[in-house]
Amino acid sequence: MPALEVRPFRRADRDQLTELINLHVATVVPGVSVSVNTVLSALERRPDEFITDPWVSERVTLVAEQRDHIVAAAHLLRYRADDEVGAAHRDVGEIGWLVHRPPASYWPDSDRAADLLMSACLARLARWRVRARYASGDLPAPAVYGLPRNWPHIRALYERSGFRHVGDTEVILCARVTDLPSAQPWPGVTVERTLGECGTRLTAYADGRALGFIEVDTALSRPERQTRGTGLADIGNLYTDPSAHGEDLERRLLGEAADWLRLCGVDRLLAYEAAADGTMIDRLTSAGFRELTRTDRGWEHRP
Repeated sequence: MPALEVRPFRRADRDQLTELINLHVATVVPGVSVSVNTVLSALERRPDEFITDPWVSERVTLVAEQRDHIVAAAHLLRYRADDEVGAAHRDVGEIGWLVHRPPASYWPDSDRAADLLMSACLARLARWRVRARYASGDLPAPAVYGLPRNWPHIRALYERSGFRHVGDTEVILCARVTDLPSAQPWPGVTVERTLGECGTRLTAYADGRALGFIEVDTALSRPERQTRGTGLADIGNLYTDPSAHGEDLERRLLGEAADWLRLCGVDRLLAYEAAADGTMIDRLTSAGFRELTRTDRGWEHRP
């Protein structure tokens, strides 16, 4: 077999790297892919991480190549050690993401390529002399973060390399907008649309009092970032006053959001919940959501 080579990313690798990333994205969120420009931009900075990204002092992207093909790739981050950096990130080295092809007839050495790439990643983290080593799978695509359960080959690599899951687990859910509750007449209640913290906020008011609100972000599929994935939004916030209409208020707010999303041309809505919150997950599934995957956040190197 031709020799494997682990080396720094070169701009000429951009198309193959994007293809490899999109293969992983597609197993998590249906119908979503990212553009070459999105991938290249994410190697330089992460605009969505406006709090933690300015703390990064060094970024390195490595690839494993065989037969002139990129079979594995990883992106590493080094966080500064000064007091401006949050305590959890201070003097930390992280594998922001790592992707590789699973073994197949055309890629029989893909596991070996992944192991060589991981060895190079750990060597770089060792040279940085950071106080802690973390890993994740945060690709530059909607709802792809942590380590999704759809990537058993990546999980196996992390575990045999000494990484252990030390964080929480989240459930990623998706609903067709047509399956969500319909907006219904709501006597005595008005719904106002404003700008919220995480997107468009729809707030229900009765007698001048806010009963609850839902925020939906319809900017997940900006054309300059995604080559596919139009018609996708997510729930940024959902809050209801328990004393006001109970669970029925949540369904009504979802109905109002669905009506707005249809006007926006959105046909799928994502939601994220802690795996431990079975009650909320049950409410969402009863309202039309289905579980896409579970993702495990927080991996620490404990050799």
